[in-house]
Amino acid sequence: MRLPISLRLTGTLTLFLLWTLTASGQNRAQARIDDRALRAADDDPANWITYGRTYDEQRHSPLTEINEQTVGRLGLAWSLDLGTTRGLEATPLAKDGVLYTTSAWSILYAVDARTGRQIWMYDPKVPKDHSKFACCDVVNRGAALYQGKVYAGTIDGRLIAVDAATGALAWETQTTPRGSAYTITGAPRIAKGRVLIGNGGAEYGVRGYVSAYDAETGQLAWRTYTVPGDPSKPFESEAMKRAAQTWSGEWWKAGGGGTAWDSIVYDPELDLVYIGTGNGSPWYARLRSPGGGDNLYLASILAVRADTGEQVWHFQTTPGDNWDYTAVQPLMLADLAINGRQRRVIMQAPKNGFFYMLDRQTGECISARAVVEVTWATGLDSRCRPIDSAEARELKDATFVKPSPHGAHNWYPMSFNPVTGLVYFSVVDDARLHVVDDAWAYKPSDQNVGRDSTYAGPQLERQRLFPPKGHLVAWDPVGQREAWRADHPVPMSGGTLSTAANLVFQGRADGMFRAYRATDGRVLWEFQADPGILAAPITYTVEGKQYIAVLAGLGGPSVLGNRPLGRGRVGSGRLLAFALGGSATLTLSDRTPPPVPMPTFAVQASRDEITQGRFLFGQFCSRCHGGDVVGSGSVPDLRYATTAIHETFEEIVRGGARRQFGMPSFAEDVTSAQGRMIQAYILERARLAAQPPNQ
Repeated sequence: MRLPISLRLTGTLTLFLLWTLTASGQNRAQARIDDRALRAADDDPANWITYGRTYDEQRHSPLTEINEQTVGRLGLAWSLDLGTTRGLEATPLAKDGVLYTTSAWSILYAVDARTGRQIWMYDPKVPKDHSKFACCDVVNRGAALYQGKVYAGTIDGRLIAVDAATGALAWETQTTPRGSAYTITGAPRIAKGRVLIGNGGAEYGVRGYVSAYDAETGQLAWRTYTVPGDPSKPFESEAMKRAAQTWSGEWWKAGGGGTAWDSIVYDPELDLVYIGTGNGSPWYARLRSPGGGDNLYLASILAVRADTGEQVWHFQTTPGDNWDYTAVQPLMLADLAINGRQRRVIMQAPKNGFFYMLDRQTGECISARAVVEVTWATGLDSRCRPIDSAEARELKDATFVKPSPHGAHNWYPMSFNPVTGLVYFSVVDDARLHVVDDAWAYKPSDQNVGRDSTYAGPQLERQRLFPPKGHLVAWDPVGQREAWRADHPVPMSGGTLSTAANLVFQGRADGMFRAYRATDGRVLWEFQADPGILAAPITYTVEGKQYIAVLAGLGGPSVLGNRPLGRGRVGSGRLLAFALGGSATLTLSDRTPPPVPMPTFAVQASRDEITQGRFLFGQFCSRCHGGDVVGSGSVPDLRYATTAIHETFEEIVRGGARRQFGMPSFAEDVTSAQGRMIQAYILERARLAAQPPNQ
């Protein structure tokens, strides 16, 4: 029966009003992400509204639809192509059917969590030249949600706030000196109406700090520094005054380092913010602080007041850091029964190879234990202070040290299951040759590591004989012991997700995504993604259906350990979502590298100049294009460079001809003669790769 026009109009109006209410519901729901909602995030299993799901950053979900019995039916529900393989390390956030995530170059996305449809995208248009100050690629590890806005840091040091419903810019502020070598790659955190953000750049001679901004206006509320500045000027706090007593020489001229580039955690019970701090600038203690000292607060966990940033306590994991052993790795809060007593603890597995459990109210170290072989220290004393190996501390000549500067555990998020009592995280067993450059001098536009890259002795060959090994470890923090491990064929593996269904999810750098049984590590499900997965997964529900979401995309120069993947052979990065019964498919890229063509272009260079080109390549180029000129696929493998590329080599390297693609100009760092040496080395590597076997 056909309705009268008046009723049809009324029905249309009703549908319009329902649509309007539904559309505006997102704004109202988003507005409910206030301090109370963040404190009660564990009571909201359908959503994932902050970086670690809850303020304690345990990354454990109560959802159980995907469980030991059903996980075999897990399939790809949808995927969203993000148009890049670079820098996909973010933890997505989920709220009321919408996912919010970040990508390379600090781009923000809102995505329909059920279908994968892009709702909006905000590009902060960071200057591509700034990538030269990103030690580890143009990555971004995620956003924060609060009162209807989405917050993210940018690689060039801005903090941006956009409308959660539309993606329109609400405000932005420059958190670092404009045009400086600072970067932001970490996810912001929210505490009491403020957005907390740190920064990176220690290798480029900066001084670390964390800032708090009003979430509504973007006004600076407080700033706390992590290392002391020029002692001839007033100290910003008593903490900085105390810290200065542990430094010597003129450390401030190279910044000092100590950047807080990742972990920031808020404890609403104690009203404290916990900050992990990084390595020194330069790496080696005798270069930055020749008179010795602990160099506070490098490689430390700091507890500061949420209202003011005033320091309450500190714990230094690596006093006088000498090996790039940052302590910015994930911090996790828990309440655990230890020796018959309930303790409020904070846990961390920093780069230095130990797992720490501290009292989060006082900073007292409860216990610590090595998770891998450690050669830089012979053990820990009763207060968990490391007992340095004399050889590793002195670093005379060339010294082989474990773990490597990449760390036994790096930024990859870890998770905790309160039922099993285990912490799940990735571990790498690796070593690095340290050779201190005693002729080092600070250069504002260069990496200020202080490592002599010209060394090519027998120790270097030894390092190549023992490639890194990686695995997923389940760690008992109370017993300080390994419960189980899952070994991996590639060294790098990503962040983890724990669920109440006795599952642990984790991806690897080779693209394998797996579900493990949390109690014993048995593999229950796997999916081959493309490219690699280093980001941590999340889980959420839409209309009662559980999903697992994760970003797939390589970050850094060569996370597969210089495994050649071939020119243009790695697929585009994606946001992936899985659900029971999912039937979507991925077209995987061909990872078989094509033959390297014999170059026809030639550069006149002596053997000494080619050797110098190798050192220069390692200093300026390898962090993006791979060691020994073997690319991972996220940026070009230069062995495949065409004659046209080589004909314009100087314009690219020194003239910024490919600035728009993220290749910065190195005119201030590399002379024309040095550029020719780098080019000669690249051509030699190409010729060696192109030669038939046995030649």
